[in-house]
Amino acid sequence: MRAWEPVIGRDGELRDVTRTLLSTGAAARTLLVVGGPGTGKTALVEEARQAAAEEGANVLRLRCHDGASPPGAAALADGVHSVLAKFHDRRSPVRVGAVRRIRLQSTGHDGELALLSVLGEILTDAAAHLPFAVVVDDVDRMPPQTASALGLLLRVFRPVGVPMVMAGRPVPPSGDGAAPLAAAADRLLELPPLRPADIEALVVRRLGRPVEPALVTAVLGALGPMAGTPEAVLSVLDAMAEHGDFLELDGHVCLTQPERALRLTTDVTKLSRLCRPDAPPDPVALDAAAAVARNLEHAEVRLDDLLRLKPGGPRRAGLVDRSLTPLVKDGTLTVDGDGRMAFAVPALAAALRALPTHHDVSSLHALITRSLTDRLGPETAGSCYPRLAEHVAAAGAELDDALAVDVLLAAARTDARSDWPRSVRAYSSALRRLAPHDQRTPGVLRESAELSLRHADHPGALALGEPLLAHLAASPVEQDRDCLDFVAQVWAMAALHEHRLPDDIAGAGSRAHDVRDRFPAVAQCAELIGPFGLGPVTPRPTNGTYQPSAGEHRTGSGPLPSPPELRLLAAATGSHADLTAALRTTDPNSAPDLDRLRTAVVHADLAGALAAVLGDRYTGAGNSTAAWYHAMVRDYLEGDWDRALVAARRIEARSRTHGTTAGAAQSARALAAEILCTRGELGRARTWLELVPDSVPHPLVAWARLGLRYWSGQVEEALEGALRDVRRARGCGLHSGTEKVLLRYVSFALVADLPQAMREGLAELEALHGVVGSATTREAVLFGRGLVHGDVESALAALRSVRGRGDAYQNLLCCLSLMEIGDESEPWTAEASRIARALGIGRATRTTLGHMTRRRTFGLPRTRPVRDTFGEEDVELTTMVSNGATNRQIAARLAWSEKTVERRLTRLFQRTGCRSRVELAAAWLDGSLARRAGSPLPDPDGVGPPGRL
Repeated sequence: MRAWEPVIGRDGELRDVTRTLLSTGAAARTLLVVGGPGTGKTALVEEARQAAAEEGANVLRLRCHDGASPPGAAALADGVHSVLAKFHDRRSPVRVGAVRRIRLQSTGHDGELALLSVLGEILTDAAAHLPFAVVVDDVDRMPPQTASALGLLLRVFRPVGVPMVMAGRPVPPSGDGAAPLAAAADRLLELPPLRPADIEALVVRRLGRPVEPALVTAVLGALGPMAGTPEAVLSVLDAMAEHGDFLELDGHVCLTQPERALRLTTDVTKLSRLCRPDAPPDPVALDAAAAVARNLEHAEVRLDDLLRLKPGGPRRAGLVDRSLTPLVKDGTLTVDGDGRMAFAVPALAAALRALPTHHDVSSLHALITRSLTDRLGPETAGSCYPRLAEHVAAAGAELDDALAVDVLLAAARTDARSDWPRSVRAYSSALRRLAPHDQRTPGVLRESAELSLRHADHPGALALGEPLLAHLAASPVEQDRDCLDFVAQVWAMAALHEHRLPDDIAGAGSRAHDVRDRFPAVAQCAELIGPFGLGPVTPRPTNGTYQPSAGEHRTGSGPLPSPPELRLLAAATGSHADLTAALRTTDPNSAPDLDRLRTAVVHADLAGALAAVLGDRYTGAGNSTAAWYHAMVRDYLEGDWDRALVAARRIEARSRTHGTTAGAAQSARALAAEILCTRGELGRARTWLELVPDSVPHPLVAWARLGLRYWSGQVEEALEGALRDVRRARGCGLHSGTEKVLLRYVSFALVADLPQAMREGLAELEALHGVVGSATTREAVLFGRGLVHGDVESALAALRSVRGRGDAYQNLLCCLSLMEIGDESEPWTAEASRIARALGIGRATRTTLGHMTRRRTFGLPRTRPVRDTFGEEDVELTTMVSNGATNRQIAARLAWSEKTVERRLTRLFQRTGCRSRVELAAAWLDGSLARRAGSPLPDPDGVGPPGRL
């Protein structure tokens, strides 16, 4: 067993180096491995050396550039002397003595040539008696004289039968150092950057656990041109681990820091070796580079900005030619065609910003701002140079508020169409400097809110809460009422998109109540918290008694939902009477997609519900938590459960990320638990569900809780608890979604053979449908009738509805029910098997498939008459049968005749004791075929021991 970690992504290069080390005798060759700093040259050579040693090769290390001898042939002779000292045959003393004598006698150029000639002969003689190979690392650090002597030895006095592998950094052809060695090598092997897949494997190995794809993407983005350098990747990972930037969720490592915060190590020695390997650590240069990195952190700096500064200005800020020029020259700092400066490696810039510097960073930004405002005036400068807003923000107290606000507002209004993210930042900076009682504050709030709403920038809109609340505390709300109403609703909707509660943002006590009392839209947004699983349910009028107040007659004509549309969103989870009453108050010209709305509410999908109500008016969910959850629901329904789990982990990581304001969606946790429970991973499912407070009454949580309890063996508690959860949800006005709980209740009662419970569950479903009357409740009733009464037509109608709506898991359940009650089970067995495999359910569902199929066919396993083992053809034949293939299709696939297929199937039935194709497929799917066949079979889904659905 190997004691070292194998290199990743270098399989071809490893073979080449190993073959070179094994090419002793007449086939001996010389190989030079080159690569940039941190590319893994030493690790590659070391692994090749170990691999060659395992093959019986004798690989020796030549060190001729770290001794006390003067550079040149003498240092090379000392290295060869150390190599020969490791030989233990009868000629070893003679060789060592010959090297020592010629070493003492060699003087001048001719003496060096004689020494090299003797070294070549001695190495050749040693290789003839005991074949060996030589490795030389860090040849780029070798003094030019020593490198020249080694190159001359390899070209002119080449030792016969001695393969040699050298490793070092690339050296320009005109340079010294390893350049002579490149000319002397038989082959040059350049290490390319690692591929993204190799980087992911490297990250997984270093962290020791699976990682989220977003983490790998962030690391690659932070490293830029260094992304393929293993040492740089490990440096970022080590820095992240040191600062606690990792979070393990569901067995995967997630990132809890913004991507721009990822950095290389701040150890000065390691940082210098990685980024400036040819120069010793220079504290003065690092101090200047740190100042440059901080100056470029918050604002775009161009060369013409520096040229406009007065003499002495750049020097005071630490940006002088002696600081910028070296950074640009070595490629650390890039300058594009417009003169914009940026660090090529963002992680390096982040590491430099973390280093201390004695330079006053903010003064440069103030100087750049004044160089334009003094000449053009604040408003003109901000309009002509909108990027000046970032310099104003970075200058801080160096600029007075009056000047700063004028520049910021002019820049924000100019950038609103061309660069809206920068415009949002400018508005935010202006609001921080404006006094809360300033008469301009309401207008600036509205402009910023309109911009954030137009571009679905919900974090930007969420940031308006603090200045809005400060303004309300300082000024009477009667002024600019319409303006502040709009801002308040944008802010409240942004809070919901980030799965937060408006009260949490406003704070506890009178401040939160004051906001709700002054702005009815905020109170209406708070009513959506319960229906979308974000918290407690707000009581609202039910049973169709709702009448709109005087302020709720605004029609739905803009990107924000009108008060009647907000009421419709809240009522969508209630009864049919609630929904009808809410519809009467909406604009008759609007046409909300009610089926889509009901489906979204069932899954607590805020973005989907808003899209169903607003249609083209909805500006979107952006990159908010609601957007991620909407994608999770879509992936769940479409059957891409692995991607849905990625979204769940991303949502949970956002909720725990330092410096962000996102909160976790309880519905995302419940849906993740449901996926894992269905796959039979009950421990992971329980971990997710334990994150959901017991006080959350949403039916989606009750649905997941029922599944986990039942398959954990708590059958009675699960069924009783499900009915309690349904009654609690209905008591809170949450009717839509309880059909999922009741339908699961009926299904589990069927598996547990509880006919009375099945009938009671169906009665509850039918009563619910009478109250709600939605497409999903109708579908659940049809499905329940199929299970309870064996009504094939109802089950088929439910299946058609499910397929039209698009729900992969519900489709699977319909197929299972038709296997149970239908006349022809084979097609449903095949489709159920296909869906189960696509969802990654594995043996958990295959156990149920086999159970239900055997109940349908009443077949018992026969005694197996023969005891021979399964071959690959038998496994393939069984797999095709379980997938519903006919004899003709099997014959075409396996290139057999149909008679051969029949004969092989007959023999298969005899060996397994199965009496039909359906029973054979069921035994294969539930994992019992191995027991019947008396031999181990491969698991068709590659999963562990049998579990439950």
